[in-house]
Amino acid sequence: MSLKIRLARAGAKKRPYYHIVVADSRSPRDGRFIERVGSYNPMLPSDHADRVRLVGERITHWLSNGALPTDRVARFLGNAGLAPKPTWNEQPKKSAPKKRAQERAAAAAEAAAA
Repeated sequence: MSLKIRLARAGAKKRPYYHIVVADSRSPRDGRFIERVGSYNPMLPSDHADRVRLVGERITHWLSNGALPTDRVARFLGNAGLAPKPTWNEQPKKSAPKKRAQERAAAAAEAAAA
């Protein structure tokens, strides 16, 4: 049985709230899970203490038993120091300015410097 540490959605429409759960990878997102090991409230500011709550002892137990965290949960665990912090590459190429826009920006920067 492959285990995942992942988010299970709770909360009302347009008011998301997530439970961090240990589940079999084949079970549905909001369905059956083995144990609830934390919570995540994205409605709170990022520096709020209750935005991400984790039960560290149980998470380390499940990680030692082979549970794999999803990308988002791996970020939470890395920030809490319970697991190595994953690399997160945010380098969108499609949304970058095109060639002519980059030339105009460079010309504006030169004009401002002169």
